[in-house]
Amino acid sequence: MRSVPWWILLSSACAPVVLVVGWTVSAVLQGPGYDPASATISILASDGAHGYWVMTSALLALGACHVATACGLRPAAPAGRLALAGGGVSAMLLALFPAPSSGGSLDHGAVVAVGFCLLALWPVLAVRGGALPRPAAAPAQDTTAAPWGLRPRPSLMAAGLMWLGGGWFLLALFVHDTAGAAERVVTFAQSFWPLVVVVSCVRRTGGDERPA
Repeated sequence: MRSVPWWILLSSACAPVVLVVGWTVSAVLQGPGYDPASATISILASDGAHGYWVMTSALLALGACHVATACGLRPAAPAGRLALAGGGVSAMLLALFPAPSSGGSLDHGAVVAVGFCLLALWPVLAVRGGALPRPAAAPAQDTTAAPWGLRPRPSLMAAGLMWLGGGWFLLALFVHDTAGAAERVVTFAQSFWPLVVVVSCVRRTGGDERPA
């Protein structure tokens, strides 16, 4: 019996792809004046940006992927699934609260902060301490530990690196003028971790289905 549906492998794999394609195409449309090392992703989806529709579509797709993955990731703890879905909704809300063409925006900044926090917390909240659920008819020896991506140590490491990345982004934003590079690394990591968790669930299930 599969513990995860096949389609969350697709949704989790699409998340980092649509994000990278979105910011790459939007940066090309924005022109040579846009420096991806120093300028944030939000600028690409701001009012008046040449490729705003591409970046906005990518954020909507990214959020939808996270929500879909959260819905199907049954081996994860409910709190983690809820946080992942909340992070996805935050990404979609950025379409309603785009960054202004110049200056800051409290609404946009609040949505970004909430989305980052939820996606940085969900690896820990999703941890399963016990065994995976198994059919009642299955023999006792089929009980297995939680998938690798839902175990405490890798989850804590993933969350810790995300929080460190958030600190790096703030430092780069206010001190080093490399906020674009830092944001891309952190955002990609947060979009990629759900795929790692899903793959670990699929591999664990595949191993459980092999005969002894």
